[in-house]
Formats: sequence, C-alpha cells, structure tokens
Amino acid sequence: MRTTLILAGALCTHNVFALSIGNRGAQVVLSGNNRPTSPPDVWEDVDISEGWADPRINSGRFLDYTAPLLGEPLNVIISGWSDPLVLTEEGFREYTNSIGYSNECLGLHIGNIHEADLGDGNGRTPELYLARQAYFPVWGTCWESVAGGHHFRAWRQNGTHAASGAWFIGASKEEDSQKRHKIVKDGYNLGRDWFVERALAGSHWKGRNIWWRAKVQWRKGLLEPGSLGVNHGIAQDGRVAILTVLRV
Repeated sequence: MRTTLILAGALCTHNVFALSIGNRGAQVVLSGNNRPTSPPDVWEDVDISEGWADPRINSGRFLDYTAPLLGEPLNVIISGWSDPLVLTEEGFREYTNSIGYSNECLGLHIGNIHEADLGDGNGRTPELYLARQAYFPVWGTCWESVAGGHHFRAWRQNGTHAASGAWFIGASKEEDSQKRHKIVKDGYNLGRDWFVERALAGSHWKGRNIWWRAKVQWRKGLLEPGSLGVNHGIAQDGRVAILTVLRV
C-alpha cells in the first residue's frame, strides 16, 4: 500500500510540474540553428541520401516545442538506412525495449505532449512515442517515475517533402519525484549518451529472436551549443548522434 501511495504521489507531482512548464514564459530562440520560423512559401524537396534530412531546410528545427518557443534538443537520429523493422512504429518500440526502455507506467501518459517540426511538410506534429527507462521487466518504468532516470520522445520524418523514414529522438535524464522530475544537470547530454551507448553495445529482442547492433556518426552544427532556447535552461554540447541500427 505504501509503494502504491508513493507511486501515485510521484505521478501526480510529475503531472503538476508538466502543467507548470506549459505555462512558463517562452524564451525566444535567436541562434542560427534553432531560431523560430514560419512555414516556407515554397517547400523544398530535400536530399535524403544520408537516411535523414536536415529539418532546417524547410523551416523546421532541432529543438522540439515544449512551450511555444522553448524546446528540448532532438539529439539522436535513427537513420532511414536502418533495419526496415526498426523504422516501423512496432519495430521501433521493440528495438528501444531491447536497449532498456519501455512504455510509460501502467500505460498512462504523464506530462504535456511535445511537438516537433522535422521540415518534412507535416509541420509541427505531436510526439509519436514516449518511453522511460525500464529498471526491471515488470513495472520497471513505474520505478523511473519515482526514482527518475532516462527517457525519450520520438517523431518520424515521413512527410512528402522529406520522406526519409528516420526517427528523431529527444533523449534526456530526469531527477526523482521529490525534485519534480526536472532534467538533471547535463541531462540532455547524459540522456543522449546513455541511448547511444546501449545501441552500440548491441541488443536482443526475444519476441522475434532478433539481434541488433548500431553504428554512430557524431554531427556538430545541427544544434547550437549552450542553453539558449532550451527547456529548463540546461546547456547541451550541440552534438547529435546519427545511428544506423542493423541486424546481426
């Protein structure tokens, strides 16, 4: 009973905190990489030969929208050259489960819905998936809601002007419920690196008996380093990890 009450309190606190974020004053993004933009008058069909397209070409950005102009870094990309199964919603969930994440506690979404503009012609779209660190197989993400840990939000770049099929991911690490699930110091870099480290180590999904391993390319110049326009005012190093996930 005590565990249930603690968990319920943590979830409630998380929800209240998310609502407070949504009502905070927006910070205008002035950087060349992440400045707020409006939809272009003429859409440009972009090169997707690398398995993803730069959202900024068609007025998107590498920050999502947490508040009207305040956002969190899209710091991991799973490229369209990855295993085709991983590029589907079902396969993506199975893959991220295999590297240590899972659905939210009890299937309940806690917090506000983030949006992102991937420059593919779809404009700002809500997150397709939010996953949390699974500390153990059963109710593992419920413990993340209490103790804090890693989580991510994901969007797929599949509009008519940039149909790469790539997943754009905002990964971070958050505090425990007593600290209202704020992002930890250096939490955007830590969340990205945790995702990448587990992807590079390789993983196995029992449901299909599939083994995966990723390779990574690090890119600079897509995100402006620092904290300008970043939710919680937490600085990040500006690096984006481009992962290609393959079966082995």
